[in-house]
Amino acid sequence: MFSQHENDTNFLSTGNMDRTLSRTSSVFDESYKIINDPIHGHIKLDHDTIDFIDTVQFQRLRDLKQLGSAYFVFPGGSHHRFEHSIGVGHLSNTLINKFRSEQPELEITEDEVRCVTLAGLCHDLGHGPFSHVFDNEFMPRARPGINWSHENASEMMLDYLIDDNHIDIDTSQINFIKDLIAGNPRSKSQYDERAFLFDIVANKRNSVDVDKFDYIERDCYNLGIKSSYDTKRLMWFTRVVDNQICYHHKEAYNLFELFHTRYSLFKRIYTHRVGKAIELMITDALLAADETFGISKAVDNGEDYLNLTDDILRVIERSKEPELAQARQIMKRIRTRDLYKFADEFIIPKDLMQYLGKDKINSEEVISHQEDNVHLSSDDVLVEWLKINYAMKDKNPVDSIKFYNRWDRESFFIPKEQVSYMVPSQFQEVIVRIYTRDSSKVSAVQRAFRKLLKTFDAKLPGDSPISITPNAALSIPDDFTSPRKRRYDGGMDAIERYAPSKIVKEWSLKKAHSTL
Repeated sequence: MFSQHENDTNFLSTGNMDRTLSRTSSVFDESYKIINDPIHGHIKLDHDTIDFIDTVQFQRLRDLKQLGSAYFVFPGGSHHRFEHSIGVGHLSNTLINKFRSEQPELEITEDEVRCVTLAGLCHDLGHGPFSHVFDNEFMPRARPGINWSHENASEMMLDYLIDDNHIDIDTSQINFIKDLIAGNPRSKSQYDERAFLFDIVANKRNSVDVDKFDYIERDCYNLGIKSSYDTKRLMWFTRVVDNQICYHHKEAYNLFELFHTRYSLFKRIYTHRVGKAIELMITDALLAADETFGISKAVDNGEDYLNLTDDILRVIERSKEPELAQARQIMKRIRTRDLYKFADEFIIPKDLMQYLGKDKINSEEVISHQEDNVHLSSDDVLVEWLKINYAMKDKNPVDSIKFYNRWDRESFFIPKEQVSYMVPSQFQEVIVRIYTRDSSKVSAVQRAFRKLLKTFDAKLPGDSPISITPNAALSIPDDFTSPRKRRYDGGMDAIERYAPSKIVKEWSLKKAHSTL
């Protein structure tokens, strides 16, 4: 007969204790995981979510910077779409469970909770290298005839993820998740009474959704930007009224702050002049490497798209093929900070939009107004059109948001005049921005652009209170020399200046001097 001590030893050695504790204590419950997120704190991930996260398709998001090329300008912007997607999945789950708990009359089902959570988690699966650079700059030039967006790729990658990992989910649920990501149901009649579900991840009604809640707060946190907008209040003071998500009337100004913060991020970060210059350079590098690597064709199937991430730039840099020399040279310019130069910009007044369009201001028109003996070519000038707004083009998004109070059972709109007379009266600005690939020609390009702008003054109505006046603060002196040119130039041309042997030699000499 065994003693009690022997029984205890046998119990421990056979692992019975571990198995018993796992059955009796939630501490050992393996049906969920807890992660600590800097934005939302501790996040609980259930087994459905874990099944999606622990796949190569979702882990790909670790290799896509959330802010794309802005990381080259703002070192704090080093976060990825991986953590953003987990954050959106968490907020989606939190919001729908709040409605389910506080408004049982909505009869929200377990399937709806699951699908909304997974839609938030998977909404960015289809982003390409450097995100919107790939969407808006590279693809339209690489394959101008294709109707493609990262939303299309998200659907493709979602199907690939499910099939490749044998995830048990119904076709109807897959289609529902896709519709939630798109923000619109495929069958209007099927979801007539469930329209509020489509406001959670991608709100097409007024653009207030958990995607914005996460990326605005996460980007501000990582960039070190302070904001008075409060996401958590909006999450608390919301409910479903009249089949749509509404907010407490006291949150009207907070919603204006949400959209102003978004506008500020676009104005200061996402469309930063240097960041946009690097975007243009990345686009040129990808176009130069497209024929060799088939970058633009990778969007046609999930297997190829899986391996297309921000790492493509390092692939270009490591390449040896002669046909990739131009792409490698562009990458070397980015690394050595010999960037395309910002020449000028003009914020187009709303009343002048009919006179100043892409057909009137483009690289050919700028070149046609160059001075004699300057010799600008079409490769020298890049024209970038930017639209920065409150997320609904030129409309006030808060006009499309409904509110509630403690007494009325019906929702209502709140005019901005009842919120504050200090909120904007215009909700979109259009900026035309001029760059040059050759820093030595930046002054000539600016003068040509400003000469072009002057030609439009004569076309304005005689009683127009607006004149086309360049920004004096951006005027470039005639004798301007790029700091990069001053640092490296000693009578050398660009090819010699960036010869690899010279760069290595200079680096070695500097290291030797620093050691001494």
